[in-house]
Amino acid sequence: MNNIYMCFPGGHHKALTLSYDDGRVEDRRLIEIMNRYGIRGTFHLNGGLFERGDRILPEEIPTLYQGHEVSCHTLHHPTIARCPIHEVIHEVLEDRKVLEKWTGYPVRGLSYPNGSLSEEIVRILPSCGIRYARMVGSSDTFALPDQPLRWQATCHHNHRLMEHAEAFNALFKKQYLYLFYVWGHSYEFEQQNNWDLIETFCRTMGGRDDVWYCTNIELVDCMERFRLLQFSADSSFVYNPSAVSCWIRVNEREPVEIPGGARVEL
Repeated sequence: MNNIYMCFPGGHHKALTLSYDDGRVEDRRLIEIMNRYGIRGTFHLNGGLFERGDRILPEEIPTLYQGHEVSCHTLHHPTIARCPIHEVIHEVLEDRKVLEKWTGYPVRGLSYPNGSLSEEIVRILPSCGIRYARMVGSSDTFALPDQPLRWQATCHHNHRLMEHAEAFNALFKKQYLYLFYVWGHSYEFEQQNNWDLIETFCRTMGGRDDVWYCTNIELVDCMERFRLLQFSADSSFVYNPSAVSCWIRVNEREPVEIPGGARVEL
């Protein structure tokens, strides 16, 4: 019987993603830094607040966030646990509609505004087309999300960021998958005058051969595609029913690519 492990695209066992809220004008500087070092992430926008002077303009979305993910943050940023559930549904769906108009792709993620959530909200999000939702706080771990609708990042960028970066870069055991997930608000760098922190972080973390740089939804999609793989009973071959390649490691050998629609002997 073969011993099979899931891999990230390209056979990687480590992944890095960032997540930033509110769509403030400081996103421009943050994205310039991230792009310079090949760091990728997700930006959660409020589609009903573009008219405020501190927000990016909707017509900037297709170019500014190119190569990253645009995701929901509700239409007007209410504290949704205090709202009637029909209002929550409206806030999520209308935000999706606005953002999808400018991105041209289905918007399938969310970060909870003000970190506000409830059991009822978590239950209704899939019916609103939401596949994952990020909470506030720091887990201080590099674990994959076992509950994507209650996804907690490794850390806020002001919480032990470079300490976590050092620990993450030292990880080497390929029988595990590791995710380093950083969140925050780009305007905090301006308020706290610590743009050098994210510059140092991106310079330290960028261009590493052992890391897959991804958006939030790409990580979730990767995990779902692995679960769709169809293995023979003796694990001697596998079929990938999706249209996108999956990667696995078999018996500690080099990673194996399973192309979309392909059957591969293991």
